[in-house]
Amino acid sequence: MHSDPHISQPKPMIPVEAQERILQSSEAIFMRMGIRSVSMDDISTQLGMSKKTLYNYFEDKDQLVTTVVSRHFKQKCLELEACSNQAHNAVHEFFLILDRIIIDFTSMNPIVIHDMQKFHPLAYEAFTRYKQEFVLACVRQNIERGKKEGHYRTDLDIDIISKYRLESIMIPFNMSVFPPEHYTLVSTAKLISENFIYGLVTPEGRALVEQYINERRK
Repeated sequence: MHSDPHISQPKPMIPVEAQERILQSSEAIFMRMGIRSVSMDDISTQLGMSKKTLYNYFEDKDQLVTTVVSRHFKQKCLELEACSNQAHNAVHEFFLILDRIIIDFTSMNPIVIHDMQKFHPLAYEAFTRYKQEFVLACVRQNIERGKKEGHYRTDLDIDIISKYRLESIMIPFNMSVFPPEHYTLVSTAKLISENFIYGLVTPEGRALVEQYINERRK
């Protein structure tokens, strides 16, 4: 039986679309479950795709994880740049970025970083590179902007404070200090971030901090 050429046939999924679907689904599973506990079988089942087809796109789980992580952080770079461009001032930028962090942390299992570091060194290297190069530069630029605007103290050592902020973002992932059964990534990150920004600001900047905190509590 021949198909009627006048009836539109379903468009076959091209490889790029299939790969993107795999990456999106894998990222969601890894964020929710962690990395180590998720198998290629789990991913193929979630996708409704045979494991053979999955392996046509990624030769092993490590390659999949590394690709997911690299893709994730490219997207984060775009988001941080958008926050900087949209911000009215440095304090506003800080809170726009914190909003993005909270969105990510809401659906993130804290064991993800540990799993990456222990079992997927190439993925962890991509994460470290993103953190040490891009995020650190964003933090430095924010502090410089805040000082110029008069919202951050002029006596701040930008090098030390920017590195301190970078490390403070990672504190909630220390599960020996903040076990997940007692603390959430979101609440811990918010408290640490709010305490951090209060240490940077001038009286004018403090008024902005309180304004943005109050807006987010409504």
